[in-house]
Amino acid sequence: MVRAHNQATAKLAPDQALSTAQTALVQHILTFCQQHWRQPQTAVFVIHGAAGTGKSVVLSHLLAVLQQARQQPDSPFYQGDNHLLINHPEMVKTYKQIAGQRAGLRKKDVEKPTPFINRYAKLQQRADVVLVDEAHLLLTQSDRYNRFDQTNQLTEILKESHIIILVFDATQMLKFKSYWPQQLLTQVLAPYPTETTRLTQQFRVQAGPAIQHWLTAFGTAGQLLPQPQPDSTFDLRIYTDANQLYAHLRQQNQRYGLSRLVATADFPYTLDGKTYYVETENFKQPWDKNMDPNVAWAERPKTIDEVGSIYTVQGFDLNYVGVILGPSVGYDAQHDCLAIRPERYEDQEAFKQRRDVTDPAVMAEMQRQIILNSINVLITRGRQGLYLYASDPVLRRRLAQL
Repeated sequence: MVRAHNQATAKLAPDQALSTAQTALVQHILTFCQQHWRQPQTAVFVIHGAAGTGKSVVLSHLLAVLQQARQQPDSPFYQGDNHLLINHPEMVKTYKQIAGQRAGLRKKDVEKPTPFINRYAKLQQRADVVLVDEAHLLLTQSDRYNRFDQTNQLTEILKESHIIILVFDATQMLKFKSYWPQQLLTQVLAPYPTETTRLTQQFRVQAGPAIQHWLTAFGTAGQLLPQPQPDSTFDLRIYTDANQLYAHLRQQNQRYGLSRLVATADFPYTLDGKTYYVETENFKQPWDKNMDPNVAWAERPKTIDEVGSIYTVQGFDLNYVGVILGPSVGYDAQHDCLAIRPERYEDQEAFKQRRDVTDPAVMAEMQRQIILNSINVLITRGRQGLYLYASDPVLRRRLAQL
């Protein structure tokens, strides 16, 4: 049996080998940082890329280099004040684990955006280099729950930083309060010198082009393409029985570790300490409780007995992932595609009203996109395989026909 614990942490470890392209990008960004080091105007470097293209790995290496260089008097980054920000509690845990195990890194170098913004606003000084992972999760409106009173977290981080390195993937936005319309990122960054790159090589999903295309069409556009021929490097299976899916997934967890069951946010869940369940046709398993403050959900062996969500697995690599599509995901027979039903989506926080959006058609499209994004996040978690089940019986039959 391969132990799951610490595999996700190992993936982001600074000593993890980089590809040739990733190595070149790290060096290019370090040159960018040196050119703009403590200049009056904030400079920004944006890394775009789909899930699994190694964006977080690049950031982890950059943080390690910068934090080690701050202790070297002959380095251009000597005594640098650098931070990594991420609006994702599970990823914060992982980065802090890494920092606690590596010389030159400190756990306090990693935090969520709001504490950083509030602290530096009071200090009236700017940090040197701020790396922002999963920047598509940054808030674009005030949020009492996160104690953020301003209107856009990136705008505030720009005020408090000399250099910002951020990674952004528009297909992973999951809530109205962190919704980035197509032109918003461009508008926010317009006043600043900005350089942009895009990572395209897929490092997570070890599948051939046909399966990669099938996953992209399904997760980003809701298209139902014929199921590709079997791929020796990736195990794609569609199930008509959730219990059978779960049994096979547990077998893979025994063999390879880091295999987990996840579901769309279509089943009731409340943060009140009680146990809530994902239930569908003769299947019932508890939602994740995620009570460990230090270890990410995916890395705890006992979570094979739970069902994870987009909020517990976004940004993580699994070996095998089982995905249950809930009632918000049905079948559109007229167009032979997924039918997205926002009224069946149980994550009410995701659709919390925005004061700046009043057009019902725009609102409906935002809701549809968020649910599609959540599907995309879930189906792209597995390195070696995806097991898929639809709770909607009509969609389940159509998927089986593929």
